Amino acid sequence: MTLLHWATISPFLLAILIPFLYKYLRSIHTGWFVLILPVVLFVYFINFLPITSNGDVVKEVVPWVPSLGINFTVYVDGLSLLFLLLITGIGALVVLYSIYYLSKKTEKLNNFYVYLLMFMGAMLGVVLSDNLIVLYVFWEVTSLASSLLISYWFHREKSTYGAQKSMLITVMGGLSMLGGFCLVYVMAGTFSIRELIANVDLLTGSTLFIPAMLLILLGAFTKSAQFPFHIWLPDAMEAPTPVSAYLHSATMVKAGIYLVARLTPVFGGVPEWFWILSGFGIITLFWGSLSAVRQKDLKAILAFSTISQLGLIMCLLGLGSASMYFGMGEDYFTLAILAAVFHLINHATFKGSLFMTAGIIDHETGTRDIRKLGGLMTIMPVTFTVSLIGIASMAGLPPFNGFLSKEMFFTGVLRASELSIFSMETWGLLFPILAWIASIFTFVYCMIMFFKTFTGKFQPEKLEVDHVHEAPIGMLISPIVLGSLVVVFGFFPNILAYTLIQPAMAAILPSLLPDGEVFHVDIYHWHGFNAELFMTFGVIIFGTVIYLLMKKWTKLSIYMRERDPLNWFYDNGVSGTISGSQAITRIQMTGLLRDYFAYMTVFIILLCGYTMIKYDAFAIETTNLTGIDPFMWVLTLVFIAATVSIPFIHHRMTIVIVVGVLGFLLALLFVVFRAPDLALTQLLVETVTVVLFMLAFYHLPELRKEKFTPRFNIVNLLIALGVGGLVTAIAFSSFALGSEANLPTIAEFFIENSKELAGGYNMVNVILVDFRGLDTLLEVLVLGIAALGVIALVKLRMTGREDV
Repeated sequence: MTLLHWATISPFLLAILIPFLYKYLRSIHTGWFVLILPVVLFVYFINFLPITSNGDVVKEVVPWVPSLGINFTVYVDGLSLLFLLLITGIGALVVLYSIYYLSKKTEKLNNFYVYLLMFMGAMLGVVLSDNLIVLYVFWEVTSLASSLLISYWFHREKSTYGAQKSMLITVMGGLSMLGGFCLVYVMAGTFSIRELIANVDLLTGSTLFIPAMLLILLGAFTKSAQFPFHIWLPDAMEAPTPVSAYLHSATMVKAGIYLVARLTPVFGGVPEWFWILSGFGIITLFWGSLSAVRQKDLKAILAFSTISQLGLIMCLLGLGSASMYFGMGEDYFTLAILAAVFHLINHATFKGSLFMTAGIIDHETGTRDIRKLGGLMTIMPVTFTVSLIGIASMAGLPPFNGFLSKEMFFTGVLRASELSIFSMETWGLLFPILAWIASIFTFVYCMIMFFKTFTGKFQPEKLEVDHVHEAPIGMLISPIVLGSLVVVFGFFPNILAYTLIQPAMAAILPSLLPDGEVFHVDIYHWHGFNAELFMTFGVIIFGTVIYLLMKKWTKLSIYMRERDPLNWFYDNGVSGTISGSQAITRIQMTGLLRDYFAYMTVFIILLCGYTMIKYDAFAIETTNLTGIDPFMWVLTLVFIAATVSIPFIHHRMTIVIVVGVLGFLLALLFVVFRAPDLALTQLLVETVTVVLFMLAFYHLPELRKEKFTPRFNIVNLLIALGVGGLVTAIAFSSFALGSEANLPTIAEFFIENSKELAGGYNMVNVILVDFRGLDTLLEVLVLGIAALGVIALVKLRMTGREDV
């Protein structure tokens, strides 16, 4: 494997060592050992900047299942490098923050850092994988690791609820995404993203194109918390704050964004892709900002804010995909893609810092409830300053980076409303209207966060700690770094123009750039008095008015309903699934062996019967039947007579003898059909069984005749007739169809290939060991399990008090 492969799996390798480091080096906080890895990886990935800036890529391949077209192929271009730096850079800051946030004395740090490293490695795998199946494997590991991190404080009911919700929704989306990947493979014959982009015409002309797109988008929407699948993200805030800052603002929720951006060259340029992304994105933006205003918990406000910002980025990717329709590399529709990439970076900086400051406030005051907070400006000046920078950027105020990307977003929706394609001349005006209203609510919840937390009267009697003070410097370093980046990217945005933004745009829209050319990226604050600037003035004015009237509209009942109403569907869906499964279980698990056999046989009858009808497999051929010798008639009649007589015998010894007769007759049939090994085995087993039964039953009392009225069960009769008829039909049909096709018997295959393929002259041994090796292995496994069960029962000493 190459160094790039080792870098991808290095977090998993370190995760294996964490339990040992935690056990034997308890005096040192485990986070210090973990911190080294993301720092080293960040420095390593920075070395790829000159490569991607020049338009080059790095591709390394390790075969995995080449026969199925599945290889561990890692691919570094501008888009993947952007995410790699976010994952490792913010990951390093989060680990540093967690060292001071989580106590080494009271917290199970081994669990926390193992889960965190699992997630980091999975995210690296997602953004580096060129193979869709490998990407899916890492994708689901992110869901697993995220759920484990959310339920880190598993003794809290809300934590386990949030973890379960996250797992169910994101894994459901992941499975649908896998179905979409399989459809893509059916259309193009490859799982490689590079090959799909190069042969996109194979997909667009297929009837499976739209179903594959919908399934893949379902996976992206559930992971990136798009409406209506966003409901898992607010409940995920029960995780420790370092988790929220890492997973739910900078990395995991961006996985869906990454997938959409990565597959835009494949699915972009069609109206379905354009409308689904831009439509659901703008709705998510609006709904998230409106819901954030109703929250009273700092992290809940940030959660719905994250939902809103993710909708903004998704909307921009959808609008920007229209540029592929025109096929031009330097048109103003690509500005939406530029805004999406830039805001993705900006959101990671200001939202990561805000989550960390919210965690600091919770850590030092014991609460995140804005109704209990206030007056922290002078008590926690550093936290106040960093929060002010982050909130101002999130609100879209100059001169911070959030203002720049918000203005570009306004430009994107205004220009999209001018499109003359995809029916935008009718519906296009909705985009700038909804974007502007959502921005007003964004400004409102930013003001709520700032003023309710840092201004007003300090109320120590409402807090859960005796003394409130500024956080230790170690906990402040990470939010200060992110807050500084907010300022730096705001004043000097073009330092990212051709190092990160342009290469990422080139990876999202590769078909629009002629060889040797690049997208023009020039980000600056002043564009004159244009529509975007007046929209910003309107946001500030109306947002301020709404905030000043807060005492009036907070009395409305809708403000008191913090919980998203869409949770009703999830909660009732889960409870309905549980009650439904319990009802089905009560029907199936009756405790009666007869019922279990009935269910199985009915299923077999329906499945086999449907298959034979569907493929017209019923056939009867009587012309080539072999004659039956007279002794076979006698043997069959004796066999039937012995079987029918068993229910009417009342003596145990007689029953044992009759059952033994059946076993010996079966051995005789094996002899007739030329299976001496089976006949010998049957004779030995039957002899031992009969002797043992006779020894055991000899000492038991005689059977007593019970008086009861036998009942005729029509269901049992139908099942018996169905099984018998099905087996008979299969036997006759296989014989008839085989005769028509003149197919050779399987015996000829074994005769010809036992020596050549298996190297054995004993055909029976070769069949059992080589041709049916797996079947034989499983039979041995079953016998081994049975033997272990017998040993356990023999060694178990029952005292009669096991139920106490």
